[in-house]
Amino acid sequence: MNESVRTAVVLAGGAALRLRPLTDNLPKAMIKVADKPLLEWILEWLKRNGLNQIVIGVAYRKEAITEYFCDGTDFGVNIKYSEHTVEGGTGEGFRLAIKRHVHDDCFLAMNGDELTDIEISRFTKFHQTGGKIATIALAPLRSPFGIVEINDQNAVLSFREKPVLREHLVSTGVYIFQRAIMDYLPTKGSVERETFPKLAAQGELKGYIHDGFWGTVNTIKDLQDLELKLSALVHSEASSARGKSHKINYSTRSGE
Repeated sequence: MNESVRTAVVLAGGAALRLRPLTDNLPKAMIKVADKPLLEWILEWLKRNGLNQIVIGVAYRKEAITEYFCDGTDFGVNIKYSEHTVEGGTGEGFRLAIKRHVHDDCFLAMNGDELTDIEISRFTKFHQTGGKIATIALAPLRSPFGIVEINDQNAVLSFREKPVLREHLVSTGVYIFQRAIMDYLPTKGSVERETFPKLAAQGELKGYIHDGFWGTVNTIKDLQDLELKLSALVHSEASSARGKSHKINYSTRSGE
């Protein structure tokens, strides 16, 4: 039986060394993009999709998050916090957050530096068809480089500037989990390196292909690219709204 997901676990405890000095005093999830912290964009997306029970995993500079969002009332959601160590990685972060605050059998889990327009109801329905423990939202690889195509004689045929490589898929860092995931989460370590390979080997992992918007922030260049996209959307929708209330729809395709 398909049921809607009500709860999301968002890990927002990373130190993000590659983004320093921006993260000297802030966790990555609190870096502002288009005048809002990344985590605020995520909460707005979750709320639009009907998820109002939010568990935030915190570690590095956790006060920046807890003091900004408090219990979530001002943002229309209910927030609980779960503290883990930076060294414990995503395995510890998810394991402790689920153990402490998640009571549902099926829930969304994600990293706190991902922005997307995934329709969670469709994602959930896909996950629940087949009865696997976990489903990863996947996106076509957006090459950071231009691609040169040649023939068998090594003659150059064409150039493609930073294309979307649809034959290759990458994880968006957004997942649907069953509570049985707890048996696979490491005490310390990465779900990507430890949990998911075990699930895949046992046939307990699915992939949901998302062909819409997805952006992540790992470098200053990522941040600059995302800032340009979101700022353009905010300006465009604010102009068209003519002073009326509106919702930002960041559903443009990145890399195209």
